[in-house]
Amino acid sequence: MNKVEKALIHALFVHLHHNTDKAIDFGLFKQLNQKVDQMWPGALLVGPDANDDAAVFKIPDTDCFITAKMESHCSPCVPRPYDSAATGAGGAMRDVVAMGARPMFLLDFIGTRPLEEEVIVGPCGFEGKCTCGKCEVMTSQDRINLMLKGIADMCGNMGVFVVGGGFSTSFSDIVPATVVAVIGRQVTDQPLTKPAKTPGDILIIIGETGTDGNDTLYRAGLVPVMEPAVALFAEERTTMEATLAAFATGKIKACSDLGAAGIGAAVCESARFGGLGARVELDKVPVRTADISPEEVFICETQARMLLQVEPRHVAEVLDAIRSKNGIAAVIGEINDQDCNVFTYQGEVVATIPNKPSPEVLEGLMG
Repeated sequence: MNKVEKALIHALFVHLHHNTDKAIDFGLFKQLNQKVDQMWPGALLVGPDANDDAAVFKIPDTDCFITAKMESHCSPCVPRPYDSAATGAGGAMRDVVAMGARPMFLLDFIGTRPLEEEVIVGPCGFEGKCTCGKCEVMTSQDRINLMLKGIADMCGNMGVFVVGGGFSTSFSDIVPATVVAVIGRQVTDQPLTKPAKTPGDILIIIGETGTDGNDTLYRAGLVPVMEPAVALFAEERTTMEATLAAFATGKIKACSDLGAAGIGAAVCESARFGGLGARVELDKVPVRTADISPEEVFICETQARMLLQVEPRHVAEVLDAIRSKNGIAAVIGEINDQDCNVFTYQGEVVATIPNKPSPEVLEGLMG
């Protein structure tokens, strides 16, 4: 395995970010929801055990569907609190959009050290002592203000209310808590679930890919310093409106947002959950800079991007709808009936990700 294959397989199959079922008993929630379903029959359309981007609920006795997602962005707030809080909010909004909904309101929770305590913001923040000369020492209160401004700025940009939340200064750890919950109203007739549906469906990406966001490499122990993605406010709004315009065509079969582990995770999760595979041409991906490697295109976590799946005969219509809202879009690949996902760049294979890595491979990544 090469470096990016190790990083993505670690993210998809080892790290708890993509494997919360290893720590949380979703069976318990499923049993609970089955009991509550007796009171509200058929109301919960997509629940916590569905491996999807967000939950979808039909309000009983109405035609209204609501979509909800809670997202944490804690560790990235150590080196970059403003951008990380903003991208945490933006990522939760994209998860809601990915199900076929428009985000409407947000609740947040901030947990931190006592307000007067000093914290280190920057690359050395996890160490508790700056050795790079690039960090900034500030109070916990100052860092909170940056995080709240990041959330508020993203909400203002996306037209999303902040309606409440929670706050605590009883934390003693270096890492603050930054948690948001976003609620939206469904605009598609049914939820757009993540799993790939049919071999031959075409993959369309919305948004440009940059070199920022190396969380996946950092969590896999492959880079020494975490460099979180930067917030892209105007681009985030454009991508949302372009995605909603694509939904209005009625031709979208599956949708994922691109956040943690980037294009690699979005494609592999969709294909695996659908029992299918995919082939992606990374050189077809729109990029923000010419100075970007194939590996960065594959795994970087640039914000303001979505991935759609459509039948070949509907590609032109969907692209026209996206571009009518000034969205940047391109065809980058295709769903197939293989049991793996292959990513190429100018004909050369960059990464091959199996849907079911061997126990030996996973054991080697757990050290």
